[in-house]
Amino acid sequence: MAIKIDNVAVLGLGTLGGQIALQARVSGYEVTAFDPDPDALKKSLEKFMEVDQSKVRPSPIRVELWPEAASQIRTFPTLADAVKEADLVIEVVPEELELKRKVWKEMDEAAPPEALFATNSSSMPVSRMEGATGRPERCMNLHFYHMTLGQNMADVMGGSRTSPEVLEAGRRFVRTLGVVPLKVNKEILGFCFNRVWRAIKRETLHMWADGYVDFKDVDRAWMIFAGTPWGPFALMDTVGLDVIYDIEMVYYEDSKDPKDHPPQGLKRLVEEGKLGVKAGEGFYKYPNPAYLDSDFLKP
Repeated sequence: MAIKIDNVAVLGLGTLGGQIALQARVSGYEVTAFDPDPDALKKSLEKFMEVDQSKVRPSPIRVELWPEAASQIRTFPTLADAVKEADLVIEVVPEELELKRKVWKEMDEAAPPEALFATNSSSMPVSRMEGATGRPERCMNLHFYHMTLGQNMADVMGGSRTSPEVLEAGRRFVRTLGVVPLKVNKEILGFCFNRVWRAIKRETLHMWADGYVDFKDVDRAWMIFAGTPWGPFALMDTVGLDVIYDIEMVYYEDSKDPKDHPPQGLKRLVEEGKLGVKAGEGFYKYPNPAYLDSDFLKP
């Protein structure tokens, strides 16, 4: 019998968690949520609605429906309250393994025994978290991308003991959100597209930090080549440079290869508080970054 998902709990309502919760509600799911910041969903929604959808590649995601959906999401002051009736719990907390394992232990103690668990981690395999629960066969990676930017896709990957039925339920859930599931056949750090994106990040960050190129020219080249309204550095600003740094450190800690260590230039921006869009400055200055200027791609 197929696994049925009606109630979805989202833990963390920042850039990606907020999008997942809102789109799940638009798609007909009962959505509960928890974030240490009681205003997190409101703050995230304000940022989402600032995105100029005319510059985004068309997708089935109807962002204009999100404000009404926000009023229908039930947020709770504790994690336990948010997950107590969930069929699927999606964890969206910072890219720190010990923090994630702590959250997963709390999820396991409070959620119904049959609930499925998923992490939206940008790089870590779920096998690193499943041991904090008593249900490793019901755990998976569901890594969503930026739906506000037209990126309606999600990596779907199992852990060491994930059942085929759980993975199929994960892919089915993703499809019902208007999102394309990217099936990962066996465990790999970074999953499907995020591993490709990571290779682009690593190369462009070091080219910039080592003084070979100006980051704006990398973005110009990408925008012309790929036909997108932004390039790698603009997208990293959108994600958050602190998040980018943490993700790059996950790869470095896994390989211990000096080439995988994020450059000092990126660390310096983070230490200076230049975190990207959310801070008003990263590689570009906001709210009017240079890459949106009509002259940015002129010969």
